[in-house]
Amino acid sequence: MDNFVSRLSSLREAHNTTLATLASAIEVSLRALKYYSAGQREPSLSTLIALADYFGVSLDYLVGRSDDPTLHK
Repeated sequence: MDNFVSRLSSLREAHNTTLATLASAIEVSLRALKYYSAGQREPSLSTLIALADYFGVSLDYLVGRSDDPTLHK
């Protein structure tokens, strides 16, 4: 979970995206996104996919299973 939290934070910084903007874009509540960002709750698979799609990275990269952010389709 720590890898996900740090990756999410880094991606938000790199894309200059606020929590409110991101929550709206991936259609989750701001409160839920705050919990995910703090590592207090784990996002659902559909939320992880939405986050990976938003940032254009692979799921493995987002959750810390790979250091390669390349999206493989």
